Amino acid sequence: MIRAIKLISKLALVAAGLLVGAWAFQAAPQPDGTAIYKQKCSMCHGVDGKGFASLKTPDFTDPKWQEATTDKVITTTIKLGRKGAAMPAFGEKLKEEEISALVAHIRSLNSSKKK
Repeated sequence: MIRAIKLISKLALVAAGLLVGAWAFQAAPQPDGTAIYKQKCSMCHGVDGKGFASLKTPDFTDPKWQEATTDKVITTTIKLGRKGAAMPAFGEKLKEEEISALVAHIRSLNSSKKK
């Protein structure tokens, strides 16, 4: 009887540990690329992503731009900015996950995918 109680106690502790571990390692909420874009990018690239000719910002909705520009180029530009342009570096201001979410949002602006 005492053995059974000890075994049940150990099993209960293991189960509790597993529950706490699962809770601790739960996936963190994914960053909201749309919100990051609105906060950090829309003033120069437009809320709709079409850019502004006067600022010489690209039109993210243009399928040709989307096709010609790799995710790596977009990521690097976000991280390092653009020399000789007003594009600031966000590499030290945004986490990797936020940059990835931002790239995904920029990709979602492709007008050829909205038909």
